[in-house]
Amino acid sequence: MSLLFTPFTFDAPNGPLTLPNRIVVAPMCQYSSVQGQANDWHLAHWTQLLNSGSGMVTLEATAVSAVGRISPGCLGLWDDATAAALSDNLHRARRLAPPVPVCIQLSHAGRKASSAEPWNGGLLMPPAEGGWPTVAPSALPHLPQETAPTELSLADIAQIQADFVQAAQRSHHMGIEAVELHAAHGYLLHQFLSPISNQRSDQYGGSFENRIRFPLEVFKAVRAVFGGALGMRISATDWVDGGWTLDETVALSVQLKQAGAQFVHISSGGVSPLQKIPLGPEYQVPLAKAVRERSGLTTFAVGLITEPEQAEGVLQRGDADLVALARSFLYKPRWGWEAAVALDGAVHAQHQYWRSLPREAKNIFIDAKIGMR
Repeated sequence: MSLLFTPFTFDAPNGPLTLPNRIVVAPMCQYSSVQGQANDWHLAHWTQLLNSGSGMVTLEATAVSAVGRISPGCLGLWDDATAAALSDNLHRARRLAPPVPVCIQLSHAGRKASSAEPWNGGLLMPPAEGGWPTVAPSALPHLPQETAPTELSLADIAQIQADFVQAAQRSHHMGIEAVELHAAHGYLLHQFLSPISNQRSDQYGGSFENRIRFPLEVFKAVRAVFGGALGMRISATDWVDGGWTLDETVALSVQLKQAGAQFVHISSGGVSPLQKIPLGPEYQVPLAKAVRERSGLTTFAVGLITEPEQAEGVLQRGDADLVALARSFLYKPRWGWEAAVALDGAVHAQHQYWRSLPREAKNIFIDAKIGMR
């Protein structure tokens, strides 16, 4: 029996959240918002993802403040206007798809904010080109040629925590079932974790306990107001000597579990241009396996997992509890359907699409009302 197509349940404070299968759409920045507001692009994009056959869809990195955006086009959730736009487009997309749990990734970009879109180089933008001043744990730029960020004061840190809390509350009010806090890929929470980017001398820098303090404070503050499934995406290693390590990721995951986390989503890298990433199929899966085995916390594996048999193998070996894919869903919008055909699984789908299967394919569609399968 395919593990990929067995349900998975998160035991959240507000009650269990059951995913119909163990395929997760990972967050993918679209750089297509205007003043942080979702629009027609997001409506079409989210509708496609919700019809993909996945068990849960994670919305892209969503900034908790305007200065926390990665780029001027990044999605936001920091005021009534951004909340209304996100809620309206998400609710319309959900009406055009089977019931699929939605997770939102809440983020602050820190020193990697104010950047151009990837297709425009992705570098820090000066004010003359629409950029804005950036902030970080320490006044250290990501790239040597970039303008250094402003070191956050204690008051600034408290405000950013409040911003995360408010965004989580807004997420709850619009019916989003899960929240993922972004502590990976060199963004603000990761910047606090890594000694490469965090060289503070106060209670938020130096030792492991100090460097994890702010991400844990944010997690606990969000946990206090959000009763759905809550987790964190973590870069398990910086891939740089002297950087954040797998052992530290495991230790942080243990503390997150104790603080009420339902999951960790294990990625890697992003905090330093000196990183040496050994790219290859499933290159991050061993990191997820170590975190799962040593922390006991539900773990997502992600990274160059592209084929159904790969995803199934990750689960069959016990390397992770769920498998996340991102760009594969852009290239093959019905990846979940293809996986169901390959692994003898089943998916919910809109009835308008039922006749789309190739004649030689076994029927994979299920419908709650008529039991089509």
